[in-house]
Amino acid sequence: MLASKRVPYLKPLPTVERQAETNIRTELGTFRFYGFVDQEGREHMAVVKGDVRGADVLCRLHSECMTSEVFHSRRCECGPQLDLALKRIERAGRGVVVYLRQEGRGIGLINKLKAYALQNEGVDTLDANLALGFPGDLRRYDVAADMLRDLGVESVVLMSNNPDKQEQLKKFGIPVARRVPHVTGVNEDNREYMRTKSSRMGHIYPLALD
Repeated sequence: MLASKRVPYLKPLPTVERQAETNIRTELGTFRFYGFVDQEGREHMAVVKGDVRGADVLCRLHSECMTSEVFHSRRCECGPQLDLALKRIERAGRGVVVYLRQEGRGIGLINKLKAYALQNEGVDTLDANLALGFPGDLRRYDVAADMLRDLGVESVVLMSNNPDKQEQLKKFGIPVARRVPHVTGVNEDNREYMRTKSSRMGHIYPLALD
């Protein structure tokens, strides 16, 4: 009787390649910036404080939001959330912000502006994406998981209000020790947007939005 042939385990190829790193002093602290390029040619960054090799690293997965981060739009809370994440890892002395180039929940800047135009007509943030022919959220986090692995991160304490990020990190092999709320930047212009994320997209906000 022939012995069964064992098929070797093939580790998936990384989705990103680290291509640059340097220290940068910012208004929120001095961090080490790592530049990565994914298989589609998009550039991403990891902003690191301290030695993040090992377990229970304070971490935020943050997707690019030019309208909020650069132009200070009040329509969402992305800019304040990015600043808060950098402040938190600076205070902790150890942590990483994974900055992903997936504007507008993955639909891109131009389509995001089209979605905003629909929102100005009374359509909520989820239905605006659907009306343009996109899913509610196109973001992916396999790239983030590979960036964390490259940095030596074994598990994270995730700063997020979005349980989907937690589940996706686990799916791609990064354990989440726990998720901690990350709420800031709430105002009258984005309160309805946040209500929609809570009621229709599963985000968890430990505060009253009414």
